[in-house]
Amino acid sequence: MAHIRRDPNSTQKGKISYNSGIVSGIVALAISEVEGVSLLPAKNKSIRLTFDKQGITADISVKVDYGYNVPSLAFRIQQSIKHNVESMTNYKVAKVDVHVQDVDFPENAVI
Repeated sequence: MAHIRRDPNSTQKGKISYNSGIVSGIVALAISEVEGVSLLPAKNKSIRLTFDKQGITADISVKVDYGYNVPSLAFRIQQSIKHNVESMTNYKVAKVDVHVQDVDFPENAVI
């Protein structure tokens, strides 16, 4: 994890910026930490990021495993993304929209 510390007594000035691909990778890592959920196969379309003055807005499309509580999973995804992005970068997360696109049913599931 990257931690950025700024010494108020330092005379160094500068700016750290991150490529959107790096932030997408952090978001993908955050999603992988949540049990019962996975990104859709096309990573490019599963994670859409918007950067503005209020912070990052993340639009996430996922597949959930059968038997998990969807609202609980969505909340855990939002918390994981917010925590990982804000602790690894100097960006703030303004909003995370989670779109459940598919449910992964096991072969022996009785529906």
